[in-house]
Amino acid sequence: MFSARLARTLSTTAPVQKKVAVLGAAGGIGQPLALLLKCNQNVTGVSCYDVNPVTPGVGADLSHIDTKAAVTSFVGDDVEAAVAGCDIVLIPAGVPRKPGMTRDDLFNTNATIVANLAKACANAAPNAVVGIIANPVNSTVPITCEIFKKAGVATDKVYGVTTLDVVRANEFVATLGGQDPIDVHVPVIGGHAGITIIPCLSQVAPKGIIDHLSEDEISTLTERIQNAGTEVVQAKAGGGSATLSMAYAAARFADSVIRAMNGEDLVEFAYIPVEGVDGVDVDYFSCALSLAADGSVKKNLGLGALNERETALVGAACKQLSGEIAKGIEFAANFE
Repeated sequence: MFSARLARTLSTTAPVQKKVAVLGAAGGIGQPLALLLKCNQNVTGVSCYDVNPVTPGVGADLSHIDTKAAVTSFVGDDVEAAVAGCDIVLIPAGVPRKPGMTRDDLFNTNATIVANLAKACANAAPNAVVGIIANPVNSTVPITCEIFKKAGVATDKVYGVTTLDVVRANEFVATLGGQDPIDVHVPVIGGHAGITIIPCLSQVAPKGIIDHLSEDEISTLTERIQNAGTEVVQAKAGGGSATLSMAYAAARFADSVIRAMNGEDLVEFAYIPVEGVDGVDVDYFSCALSLAADGSVKKNLGLGALNERETALVGAACKQLSGEIAKGIEFAANFE
């Protein structure tokens, strides 16, 4: 039986259904993500792409599930065919983190992978919502946007999927506050690595559930949310990174986009190009976003009311993000 929050992710209420592509569908995130999308009654098709030759087997396995979404599989050079006609493209492709590896260590390999996939999306699915999951997101989103600009394609539907940071914060805060996680909401802004992840614990809803925590405990909680990915990498002892929770978070993001396309007034947090957001002096930042029916941002709701500690965290995050954004832009400029 699905949890209440997962049941929301597998929403059945919206009338218009969409086709979703998963690029990296044979991987640790891609397989469970494709499964969750196959179970979403508002998804008519799941397009599975990977360079891994087992991809047709993944598609065959999924196609045995008795839900309406049709499953198609693509391998190798068929990436443009995989994304053609899709409303949403999710990109978890890339190498996973291993013990002792930072997100920055992933850059050289994953930057090339994402740039090639972004180019295919710009060519074959220029109107699709593109959700970047491949790390380091702080750099791969700028890469994607720059590749889109080169192709003359708008970047207003490119998102860095930071939903996992919100999901983790909701769970950790709910546990400390003795609440059901379905009832807890923690805004998380910034980026998607280390100190760039900023949980706005002063804005937790329902209000007051962690008021019993000391300042030291708030700092410890903040650091746990920021380093939760490392917590999983270490717990798996070389066996992988955060795959299941990331798949869940990406499925939730995709479902929110679909529901917004169906007219629901929804807010999600994602890492996007920003301009004129109070307190932010970098070109990309994760903020609260009201989603439009075409999959773009209807309104950037900004950072909310931050306390002094959170304002300081934003300053530190911007310093870190500045270099990571520049690195992505530089890579894209030299990419052919």
